[in-house]
Amino acid sequence: MNLNIVLYQPEIPQNTGNIARTCVLTNSKLHLIKPMGFKIDDKQVKRAGLDYWNQLDLEIHESYEDFMKKYGHNKIYLSTTHAESFHDEVEYKEGDFIMFGRESSGVPEDVHSAHIGIRVPMINTTTRSLNISNTAAIVAYEALRQMGFPKMK
Repeated sequence: MNLNIVLYQPEIPQNTGNIARTCVLTNSKLHLIKPMGFKIDDKQVKRAGLDYWNQLDLEIHESYEDFMKKYGHNKIYLSTTHAESFHDEVEYKEGDFIMFGRESSGVPEDVHSAHIGIRVPMINTTTRSLNISNTAAIVAYEALRQMGFPKMK
């Protein structure tokens, strides 16, 4: 496993499906933190992930607290529009965690302040942010580039 991609209370099934597909193709593990705005077996999630679901390394956490009990000792980056550092200014290591917040509202302040913030630069700032599945792919591939694309087929 190269990376751990974490979705904090995801709301849009198609985004989760797209990110799951990226995880399979990058040999990364997907972590979903409940509550979610959909059921994992929803048709839209499955369709976006195509036929990759049986290859996905997936772990579902009942809460953020449960996730932190198990993985809080690891390096966890939080992708957020409020970070100072750009996503390519940190040094990623194999096994690092990259967390993404809810599509509508990100993460609460206590979650935000508990992690290393990173952001993807945006030239036009008249809109809120990039789509989460696009952002996850951008950050994941930068991390993998830094690591020399380990275990890529």
